[in-house]
Amino acid sequence: VVVAAGISVAGRWYGKSLAMGGHTDETMVFQIELGSDVLRVPANMIRFEHARRHGAVAKLDLYMRWPQMDGFSLEARHAFNQENGSRELLFLSFEERMMSRDMSGRYEPIYKAMVSEPGRKGPAGLMVYSFPEGTGYVDELLVVENSDSAAPFVMRCLSGAQARDSLAPCERDIHLGRGLSLTYRMPASLASSWREVDAAVKEAAESFLAN
Repeated sequence: VVVAAGISVAGRWYGKSLAMGGHTDETMVFQIELGSDVLRVPANMIRFEHARRHGAVAKLDLYMRWPQMDGFSLEARHAFNQENGSRELLFLSFEERMMSRDMSGRYEPIYKAMVSEPGRKGPAGLMVYSFPEGTGYVDELLVVENSDSAAPFVMRCLSGAQARDSLAPCERDIHLGRGLSLTYRMPASLASSWREVDAAVKEAAESFLAN
């Protein structure tokens, strides 16, 4: 009887482990140090199992479901497992800041001089530019808010087959906290919702800061 009960418990545990596939639905909050910044993040938003712990790290990778901005749960596992071609995830990577300017700040002095003119109109007030050969970004597109802002919305997106094969081919980095750089990636299908996505990512990231 004891052996049978043990097998039953082990079977249930193993079955749940398989269903999780490396995810967790635990919401325990971990306190994670990145340089001079401290983040408090629930376990189910931390992408990799080895990173679900307290302490100092060099990089922290998170994932969230759009538009709910929540972490993994059994009810939402279809999104996190990309079932039926689902493209609903945002991927966030926190690291110590290495550059003095974020992507918006780099547009005027760097990216603007690289891209070939003219651009073409994209969705929701965006302009799309191609990078010429020799720039190091030949397989990418530069997507920029069409405005006179000194710090316009800017992101880079993979193009062609690479874009089709990627879960989140568009990326943008921003500065936050005392010395953090946050790079977030999103599906190309969300380009028309860039304002909402950018605002939601910033709000979520700032809510993790425990400085």
